[in-house]
Amino acid sequence: MARITVHGHFYQPPREDPWTGEMPLQPSAAPFHDWNERVHAESYRPNAFAVIPMEDDEIIVNNYERLSFDLGPTLLSWMETADRITYEHIIGADRESFERLGHGNAIAQSFHHTILPLSSHRDVRTQVRWGLADFRYRFGREPEGIWPPETAVNEDVLEVLIEEGIAFTILAPNQAARWREPDGEWEHPPVDTTLPHRWMHRDGSGRSIALFFYDGEIARQIAFERAGSSAEGFVELFREHAGERGLVHAATDGETYGHHHVFTDLGLAYALFVEAERRGVEVTNYAAYLEDNPPEREVSVVGGEGSSWSCAHGVGRWARDCGCHTGGEEGWTQEWRAPLRAALDLIRETADEVFERLGSGIFNDPWVARDAYVDVVIGAITFDSFIDQAASGPLDEEGMRTARELLSMQERAMAMYTSCGWFFNDIGGIETVQVLRYAAACVDSIRKLGQSVPEQEFIATLEQAKSNDPDIGTGADVYLGIVPS
Repeated sequence: MARITVHGHFYQPPREDPWTGEMPLQPSAAPFHDWNERVHAESYRPNAFAVIPMEDDEIIVNNYERLSFDLGPTLLSWMETADRITYEHIIGADRESFERLGHGNAIAQSFHHTILPLSSHRDVRTQVRWGLADFRYRFGREPEGIWPPETAVNEDVLEVLIEEGIAFTILAPNQAARWREPDGEWEHPPVDTTLPHRWMHRDGSGRSIALFFYDGEIARQIAFERAGSSAEGFVELFREHAGERGLVHAATDGETYGHHHVFTDLGLAYALFVEAERRGVEVTNYAAYLEDNPPEREVSVVGGEGSSWSCAHGVGRWARDCGCHTGGEEGWTQEWRAPLRAALDLIRETADEVFERLGSGIFNDPWVARDAYVDVVIGAITFDSFIDQAASGPLDEEGMRTARELLSMQERAMAMYTSCGWFFNDIGGIETVQVLRYAAACVDSIRKLGQSVPEQEFIATLEQAKSNDPDIGTGADVYLGIVPS
């Protein structure tokens, strides 16, 4: 029997105003108030309540019960309030799959959807730890796998995942550099995507992580050729790629089902709940497959700066004008990307210095406190309870205010690097405006703490980030238009 796994990566960037916590109106999402609402109505909710027409009636199924999936912490936080029923259906789907397969369908995602290979080592660890903590809080169990945003990894990132106890992750086939059989010679790609591979920690400890390289051809047809429109064709696409052993699997944006391609949520439902069984196909998830099929082959990944699933140049899409973009007019460039990141780096370096210097007088260990602060962010504990554990001694009212501002500053400093800020075509886009909002809020926190920022250098660097639209101007113009008067 062929075994398949369909993975959906569901994510929306944080859209709330960092000062007020309110969602600003986004006219481009009309007739909805904002893009969270729109994509939710077109994809997240329909996949939780998919209708399958039968001969005499119809049944409603929860696609998340058959999908392997990850949902971004910022998306789940919004959904928990905006549509509690759908939120609970998604959490319930993980429980159902756990009971059916012995392993849940859900895997974790690092917290702010930052590009981990471009982050500082300390930020990589915090982003992973925050994502794992959010998963435990919502799904009530330990995560077995994690989705690195944009599947972006390098060797440093994989080592952190191993050290944080992650059993597996999912990568694109182009991210494999070479592979070998046990005690065999190294061979060049392609890798066999139906088999998990083992990546070894470089410290010689023998620790490893399983890497599942998804089938790129199937993923391409789902994402760009509407393969999900036909349930029969969808299942047959996987079945055609099945061998005598192994797992046929593909990963795409979860929003493909219903948002990018209308009605494919219904095709997916019929495929996974009806057609798969009819064609003798077993629908499973990665952890369940891995339990019975530990990796035998060893693999190395593309080294250096890193690699990803959506940039042919590694991770250049989030650092420079590499040529990858979405939309825009003829002749537009993304030369604004590098100065944008350089400007944000100035603010992050200042925030880190202030946090360590001032935080050392408040917390037992400032960076340990930052890792633990996620429990306050997600609402698992109160700030007072957190401080009882994190502070080096009793704090007066001023000390409490300083502690709050320091941690808020760090949260904003990490949120500045949300990947969507670089993904699209211009610095004036709503996603880039949002990361600049976080930068402005981080600057605000630094000043509230009585500290200075390298403002002239920051603004001068942003001035180099020129919009393709003369009416927008530069990153400095965008930023100054955001800063509260």
